[in-house]
Amino acid sequence: MTTIILLLLAYVIGSIPSGLWIGKIFYKTDIREHGSGNLGATNTFRTLGKKAGLIVTVMDILKGTAATLLGLLSIFDSVNVHPLVLGMLAVVGHMYPIFARFKGGKAVATSAGIILGYNWPIFVLLVVGFLLVLKLTKIVSLTSMILSIVALVYSIIYYFTVDKDLPLIGIIVLLAMFIFYRHRSNIKRIKEGTEPKVTWI
Repeated sequence: MTTIILLLLAYVIGSIPSGLWIGKIFYKTDIREHGSGNLGATNTFRTLGKKAGLIVTVMDILKGTAATLLGLLSIFDSVNVHPLVLGMLAVVGHMYPIFARFKGGKAVATSAGIILGYNWPIFVLLVVGFLLVLKLTKIVSLTSMILSIVALVYSIIYYFTVDKDLPLIGIIVLLAMFIFYRHRSNIKRIKEGTEPKVTWI
């Protein structure tokens, strides 16, 4: 029973619709009715501005981190669930949130939060890489997909040079698949040359 509670809690944490709640509470705006209609940080930036976008980005990252670290709570001492599994459930919650009719974001920030909770040096490297690639491309969706591949390559290198962490490779493969799947419409717009570009970097 405790295991089920832990798994459900990880999903519920991921289901917190940060962009929706921040928009409605502080801006009286439902971001699903603006921009791409997505609940993620990118549409929050586009719809509500930098401050709201940054807050939602941090919240979405921390959802993944909090879920990944849930197993460290003393009440779950008897439960043996890999932290990456908990983080993945948060990503599923973010993409299909119970609090927002199962229509959520594209999993990028929450996926990064898993890495932050599991191996923070890799997280730092990915953030730096994200900013560098974004500066070159000006396209958040393209940058997200590129960094998911970079993360996979790095996890394989990490496996052979630092620690044979096969679960890390497996989870990053799944996360990359999720990210590409959730960006199907973006891929189409990138090919057509109509994908919006950021101007703040």
